Amino acid sequence: MPRPKTKTELLDAVAAQYDKLMALVEGMTEEQQTSEFAFEDRDRNLRDVLVHLSDWHEMMSRWYDEGMSGVKPTMPAEGYTWQTLPELNQKLWEEAQGIPLEQAKSELADTHGVMMTLMTHHTEEELFTKKLYPWTGTTSLGSYLISCTSSHYDWAIKKLKKAVKTWATL
Repeated sequence: MPRPKTKTELLDAVAAQYDKLMALVEGMTEEQQTSEFAFEDRDRNLRDVLVHLSDWHEMMSRWYDEGMSGVKPTMPAEGYTWQTLPELNQKLWEEAQGIPLEQAKSELADTHGVMMTLMTHHTEEELFTKKLYPWTGTTSLGSYLISCTSSHYDWAIKKLKKAVKTWATL
């Protein structure tokens, strides 16, 4: 799927990728939804993947709220830089280990809704004009949203398809 360049493309891409992800999740058996992946990775099961997505939605919401209030948000998170994302993602994974799968599904639905609402409240110019908001630096608000939604959903879809494929060969 090409990278969205308009508000309509953005909303369509995010909705389509989310729907594709949820269809894949719902197509998994209950056993697959609760099983460990048959390959080594930081994210070891469906819950881990869904919580990862929610966590990034929540970070995006924080950046947005702080940035739009005139505060320079700490990005990606306090104590981390874009170069230390693996460490941040590992910390998020560790914090997610006690979350039940059903809660992970519910939280993802909620945070996805927040992202969709955020996108709909902006004009195309507000979403895709680079440097419009000081907190987004040299990029656009839309670029951040794409990274935290449709592109991230694509990552999750690929990971879950790999899991389903490996289970089928066992």
